[in-house]
Amino acid sequence: MSTGTQTRAGRYGPMTNLDSIADVQLLSFGNISVTLGGVVAGLVVFLVAVAMARLVSRGLRRVREKASQRTTGALYLLEKLVTYGLVIVGVIAGLSVAGLNLSSLALFAGAIGIGIGLGLQGVVKEFVSGLFLIFDRMISVGDLIELDDGVRGAIVEIGPRASRIRTNDNVNIIVPNSRLIEDTVTNWTLRGDTRRIHVPFSVAYGADRGQVRDAVLAAARANPFTLPETETRKSQVWLVGFGESGLDFELLVWPTQAAVKRPAGMHAAYTWLIADALDEAGIEVPFPQTDLRLRSIFGREGDEALQALGLLKRTGAKAETPVARPAPGQSTNDAAEELLNPASDAEAADDTSG
Repeated sequence: MSTGTQTRAGRYGPMTNLDSIADVQLLSFGNISVTLGGVVAGLVVFLVAVAMARLVSRGLRRVREKASQRTTGALYLLEKLVTYGLVIVGVIAGLSVAGLNLSSLALFAGAIGIGIGLGLQGVVKEFVSGLFLIFDRMISVGDLIELDDGVRGAIVEIGPRASRIRTNDNVNIIVPNSRLIEDTVTNWTLRGDTRRIHVPFSVAYGADRGQVRDAVLAAARANPFTLPETETRKSQVWLVGFGESGLDFELLVWPTQAAVKRPAGMHAAYTWLIADALDEAGIEVPFPQTDLRLRSIFGREGDEALQALGLLKRTGAKAETPVARPAPGQSTNDAAEELLNPASDAEAADDTSG
């Protein structure tokens, strides 16, 4: 009998020890009793909720990367709501499993909340600003924005504290969420629309203005990153001024949204196209020049004055004429090729959730 008793004790002894460890009381006040086992169980529940939130976030992100531009914003909003919701539910469930009665902690939690609010005003402000950005939809993931200080790039992520902007040079800029709400922000692609751009150029005096317009418009319309013309959106060439060395024009054109997201490359591409069009049409581009006219020097005029200055040989030969430029030809437009390359637009946002 004693042997059987010892066997049962040896068999159930470790379990009894674990139960006693789990029942170790860590905190007790009022009707609340927090044990070590409850804390471990609550922590497990919270970690499970966080893991589920990350899995759901990754799954929705993959769906968002394959979705169209119109549904990207809605999927991003759903991703954030589900992620934050699962984490909050995990916190509440973890506290309940740990043995904390939330209704009994209302007064205590209120005091703690006031202390946290005073100490973390900046963090709370940025978190609330991020929620406003997500729900307001005036600035969405994928939009090309420009800040007051000239920072320009695409919104890659709207986080709980700050938003991440990636420039076309692949530079990531972290901007506090409150700045996107309080400061003036230019959204170049709001509602997925495009915009009209102005590309300045000049030609030499004496050029046929009609020929300039036709050549430049034909080059602009023949490129795939120029949208088809409509009644309200037409490509135009304006004469905007008379410069010191030539006539100043502007090409007004409506580019595709993909081109709008890369403004530097877009302007470079159109400038190159204009240069090629003017070369092919034989239209001269102006350059700074100064005409110096000598009526007489040392009592001499004409060729004799030039000979005195050493600008004309005494043999009577005329001054050397400038070398003629080679005939213009079609050249490679690197900026245009970059605009036609969809690689940077299709690049997915970095996986920041771990």
